Amino acid sequence: MLRPVDWILLSVLALSVSSHTLRHPYELEIHYEGAPLSSPKCRSLSFRETQLHKKLKHMEVVESFGKVQYGHGNSSQVNYLQSISHDKSLLWSQALTMCGDQETWAFPVFDSIENNHAVTSSNAGQAIMSHKLLKDPDVLPPPLQITPLVSTGHSSNRVDLVFFSDGYTEEEHVQFIHDARRLALDISNNQTFSTVRPLLNFWAAFSPSNDSGIGVGGHPKDTVFGLYRDGTELRGVYYAKPETAHAACVSMGDKCDYPILLGNDPFYGGLGGRFTVTTSSEINGALVLRHELGHSIIEVGEEYDGGFAYFGVNAATNLSHPFPWAHWLSENVSSPRHERSVVPLQEYPWTILNTTSPWTVAFNSSGTYSTYVVQFSLSGIPDKDHLKISMDGIDLEWQPRKDIGVDRWHYAIARDAALRAGEHTVSFKLGAKALVGQAQLCSVEIIEFASSDEFNTTNGFIGAFPTYSDTNETTYRPTNDKCLMRTVTSPNFCEVCVEGLWLSLLERVDLIDDVQTRCHMAHSGVVQRMIDVSLVPLAQYRANDGGTGGNHEAYVVKWSTDGRELPMFENQTTIAVDNLPGSYTVEVHFITDEVRLDPYGYLTSVVDITIPGVCVV
Repeated sequence: MLRPVDWILLSVLALSVSSHTLRHPYELEIHYEGAPLSSPKCRSLSFRETQLHKKLKHMEVVESFGKVQYGHGNSSQVNYLQSISHDKSLLWSQALTMCGDQETWAFPVFDSIENNHAVTSSNAGQAIMSHKLLKDPDVLPPPLQITPLVSTGHSSNRVDLVFFSDGYTEEEHVQFIHDARRLALDISNNQTFSTVRPLLNFWAAFSPSNDSGIGVGGHPKDTVFGLYRDGTELRGVYYAKPETAHAACVSMGDKCDYPILLGNDPFYGGLGGRFTVTTSSEINGALVLRHELGHSIIEVGEEYDGGFAYFGVNAATNLSHPFPWAHWLSENVSSPRHERSVVPLQEYPWTILNTTSPWTVAFNSSGTYSTYVVQFSLSGIPDKDHLKISMDGIDLEWQPRKDIGVDRWHYAIARDAALRAGEHTVSFKLGAKALVGQAQLCSVEIIEFASSDEFNTTNGFIGAFPTYSDTNETTYRPTNDKCLMRTVTSPNFCEVCVEGLWLSLLERVDLIDDVQTRCHMAHSGVVQRMIDVSLVPLAQYRANDGGTGGNHEAYVVKWSTDGRELPMFENQTTIAVDNLPGSYTVEVHFITDEVRLDPYGYLTSVVDITIPGVCVV
């Protein structure tokens, strides 16, 4: 029989050598004004340990850039640089190069690496940063009460999204948790992020505000992050205290990858950038959140017309080969055709409607298209009798969303007929005096489509659909109106964006959560060494939550020793091997219908396991 002392010693020895330990790199994040290579003005800096990044297998440092978006109309543009590397000295040299000599720094610095002896952990899971860690102690991380909303695994091998409270008083703590949980479940159950949910954790981080709600007219209230609207229109929601948001995220260590500032406001509004902003709107909160997280996580631009940023996996600048999503095209061609459509009218009036004079705009049609759609968004108009929308004097007979109240919503009225060549007018006239000052026309757009010979309207068709920027430059998107990056009311990404979502997340998550070894006495009395592999709960290891969305998924597990395959262990996550020192390799490959091209091998994980000793009998 096994002697207890030997068994314990050997188990500990095996665990220390053959456990699967992910090598975690370091992250430098700098917020700055100006150009990164031309004496920028640094606004804040953080230095911390972060989770793995698979690009570091081939690169010394991985960099990403983006906008911080301090507020609408600011004279200075604030950006961020995020650098990840295993080389701490390299990152620190980069900080000195960008921000100058450390003695001259006069901005908040959150450094949990060089002074990690000064960091402790609270019961809530928030790092307590002493003033030794802060160059500017006036910008302290707010005290956070952290609540898990959706937990699928340890944060060291998951992507973590955190809802931070703004405009919720101490008395509204329970309401904040309710709002954050509703949003987390809305985007991770059944749609949007449902299939990738096992790669994600969601948290709620509460800090009380002195005032309830968010500011309007460009004036923040006394809240944690200072969220506000530039005017009264239901549009962007900005933040006045980005350094506080930066500090709050850093204080959560590896539990904060994508910070979300959740404003206590019942109406439409949000923002992208380093800090995603959304509101608690029952109808629009999740809608805005999905779209903005698409920008942040997948790193794609817009798909709707009239924007200025078109980039990423869902954007093509021309139809030449190789075409970016050729492996997803519905037709078996290397380069798709241009699906012919045009946008003769696009306006963002943001105008308050009145009962005395309608808001009217004219546009011209070439008369060479077969059908058209009138798209518009409104706020403050709960009933169809309150507003008449006409085109060339003909009532379009719009119907408001029945539960919209005074919140904003996007509408589309399609007409299976051609517009005649020449000038046309669209008119919006308010019919309810009581709504003057509240009813607002936010946007209006006309899109014309060619016949089915030149424009494919088949549901699910993937091709090359033109998108027109604010300067009338043309890029192409994968689908007509399926993707939420174009149609903001859609709850789903298109297939191309979903594939991009998988690859973006698996760039930071290893499919193998852990590897352990142990000693085992078989019924025959033979002592064996057991190797246990824990996988991220995808495919056959998913919880019974319908998260595959009907897609086929599978894990393929292969074992080998000293380069020799062990087919008898195929697709097993626990194997019994001889009680001898040895080396084993487990290779895990994840297969899903939602990924057709994996150019960097992110859907494969390999671990080498060394067993140095034997279990003593």
